Amino acid sequence: MRHGKKFNHLGRTTPHRKAMLANMASSLILHKRINTTLAKAKALRVYVEPLITKSKDDSTHSRRTVFSYLQDKEAVAELFREVSVKIASRPGGYTRILKTGNRLGDNADMCMMELVDYNENLLGTKEAPKAKTTRRKKAAPKKTDEAAPVAEAKAPKKAKAKAEEKTEAKVEAKVEETAKPVVAEVEETPEAIAPEVEPADEATEETTTEESEEVK
Repeated sequence: MRHGKKFNHLGRTTPHRKAMLANMASSLILHKRINTTLAKAKALRVYVEPLITKSKDDSTHSRRTVFSYLQDKEAVAELFREVSVKIASRPGGYTRILKTGNRLGDNADMCMMELVDYNENLLGTKEAPKAKTTRRKKAAPKKTDEAAPVAEAKAPKKAKAKAEEKTEAKVEAKVEETAKPVVAEVEETPEAIAPEVEPADEATEETTTEESEEVK
């Protein structure tokens, strides 16, 4: 009969069961995952998770309390140095049990037990929550709504074209203004030279007439 049996004794005496769970907890802390039977994994989860919670407070008292259970200095050092840093922000649920099938021979349920924060494959493949979808069809956008952005897009282009035309007209006007004085100067130079040449022609004509009279 199972009167007063509140946990699984695992078919072992109390000292044998405590030693077995202490060894399994040390192996889990050092290697981060172990393969065992499903019944032992469930018993180990109840045994080791309070010790992991205790490691969040890194004090001499906490270390001595955990050592009284594990009886392994290396496991205690690993728990307080490495594991406690990883699970600092996790409020419980430090282990995961994954069933691996049945054992050949006695057909016992087998599983793999691991620390949650050390499985990088599962941590890296978290999918973002999908948005809720409904069966309602979205209303088609109105034509006026589509035409408004097009008109707004055309307006800046027209304004830019007008501005460019104005700037080009101003540049052309400036070029014409600068070119006019040069043309005027070029036109004035032959007129200024012409009067100077005419007196010389008259003087030559007078000399030729005087010479002709003398000859006569």
